[in-house]
Amino acid sequence: MDSNQEPLHVVVLYNVTEHLVKGDPQDLLAEQPVIACAQSVADALRTAGCRVVQVPVRTDLELSLAPYPPTEWIIFNLGEGLEGRLFEEARIAWALEAMGYRFTGARGDAIAISVQKARAKALFKATGLATPPWWVFRDPNDVDPNLAESLPFPLIVKPIAEDASLGVGPEAVVSTARALRDRVSYVVEHYRQAAMAEAFVVGREFNIALWGDPPELLPLAEVDFSAFADPFTHIVSFAAKWDANSFEYYHTPVRCPALVGSELSARIASTAHQAWTTIGCRDYARVDLRVSAEETPYVIEVNCNPDLSPDAGFYRAAWAAGYAYTDMVIHILELALRQAEAYDREGLKRRWPVHPTSDGRHRHFQRNGNKLRRRAMERISG
Repeated sequence: MDSNQEPLHVVVLYNVTEHLVKGDPQDLLAEQPVIACAQSVADALRTAGCRVVQVPVRTDLELSLAPYPPTEWIIFNLGEGLEGRLFEEARIAWALEAMGYRFTGARGDAIAISVQKARAKALFKATGLATPPWWVFRDPNDVDPNLAESLPFPLIVKPIAEDASLGVGPEAVVSTARALRDRVSYVVEHYRQAAMAEAFVVGREFNIALWGDPPELLPLAEVDFSAFADPFTHIVSFAAKWDANSFEYYHTPVRCPALVGSELSARIASTAHQAWTTIGCRDYARVDLRVSAEETPYVIEVNCNPDLSPDAGFYRAAWAAGYAYTDMVIHILELALRQAEAYDREGLKRRWPVHPTSDGRHRHFQRNGNKLRRRAMERISG
């Protein structure tokens, strides 16, 4: 890098939550890793020569960013919300766009659609994507006997507007009208929102990481449920994601690249691309699918800004494609740099080179000099 050129100025934005306005006390476990993730991202950006500040948001986003004008700083957005409030992640993205920042990840509209599970599923269905049938219950009394007789039990019941498997444990899978009513009551009372009940798809579960414009697939990842004999316990629960003291946490490993035949690989790839487009994802995202015994991929949900921690699924897929952690972070930053905005984008790019090891085609190489495996992102192991 030319020492006379000014380094790129990057704000690593993340939330700090010390208490929640709803949910269960254990839900704070899902809030804590974002701080460590922000440190890892910041370290990677510094390694690449960027000027970096880490900005935690506790209450007021606008005041937190006041010292960093959008004409000089780009935002690496790791903000997931404040105090567990509904749609805070979308609001952060909306606010960043309104303030004139370029920022990594999805726009607010896409985040809001993806988080509201029933709305997202309606869009999937309208565009011809397979997604499990679903029902929305705003009150336990909505579970009337006539409706219950027609439901395809078992169902999995979730808060309608949460991610990170909040409110999803073994009790979320219900097989009777009484259990459904009890679970709806739990969601309404604890999470202060409607409950969505979804037909349970028995089969394999895949996470598909995508990035870029147009989006490219990273190697597929599959959750291994072999430690659980009952197929209706094959869920990625809150404990499996966040509770290091639980059995589920250590017995839901992920295989990446997944072992998948070519025909199923093609169907999964097509479904993931369609889901990305339907939600309106940008820069990077993860699509979660269940594949039935008939090898039909069902879209469960889309996560617009998935966790970028070194031990999280998105980097697992990037690593399988040959990316070092720093290269992954810089690639995501470069995607944000290409965004159109009101400021002098071309002038900023001339003054702020991003990565000294770019080959000029937006591909990067590991610091040890090993080349990335060519076409690794397009290839899905057969």
